[in-house]
Amino acid sequence: MSWQYPYPIMMNLANSKCLIIGGGRIAERKLRSLLQAGSIVTIVSPDFTTGIRELALQPNVIVHRQSYHPSLWKADSERRFTLVIAATNDAQVNKQIARDANSFGCLVNIVDQPELSSFILPSVVRRGKLVITVSTGGASPSAARKIAKELDNAYGDEYEIYLDFLTDTRLLIQSRVTDKEARQRLFKEMLAWDLMSYIREGTFETWKQQFTTALHNTVWMQTQEQGESELPSWSFISEIRQHV
Repeated sequence: MSWQYPYPIMMNLANSKCLIIGGGRIAERKLRSLLQAGSIVTIVSPDFTTGIRELALQPNVIVHRQSYHPSLWKADSERRFTLVIAATNDAQVNKQIARDANSFGCLVNIVDQPELSSFILPSVVRRGKLVITVSTGGASPSAARKIAKELDNAYGDEYEIYLDFLTDTRLLIQSRVTDKEARQRLFKEMLAWDLMSYIREGTFETWKQQFTTALHNTVWMQTQEQGESELPSWSFISEIRQHV
């Protein structure tokens, strides 16, 4: 299967049914990530790691302690798996899984065998709402992990704080400012604020408290609640900077 121009995508797997074949450490990592995404996961293997056995106590995990067999698809045909991941060390079994998954119209990932896969899993860096993925299209997973490590060092926990603030402020503006162009202008201007310096210096909470007070005292925030027209702006930001 060619990977000349893979299509990047972020999927919402909440309550989606996924299948993992394998019971080792790689399968355990895949299981954890799918559960974090809110999936309902069926996992198949004669043996499982201690971690998988512990995760199997969760209601979203369905365990089949057996070797892979194509009859599994008939037994679980009503599940209609969204994703299938094969993490076995048997090349022939992996090929069979790929054929079976494709025949049922399922997206399939065969670990370390991109040529058999319809999707591959990139290396991931997470900082709260920030998700950075790195892929080499299967050419070199080691290189992808190395690059992801560099990004992991470059983007610290401050980005989680930063994005949480942007999210909360954005939702507030959306609820008060009806004019789309005015909202977009406010959102764009927010990105120019040097909030990272406050977060790294440990003064962000002080700045945030002053920001919240000043924001709610603006005429446009108060009049928007009454349905009156008032041009919104961040004119008070410069005053806050002087007191942090």
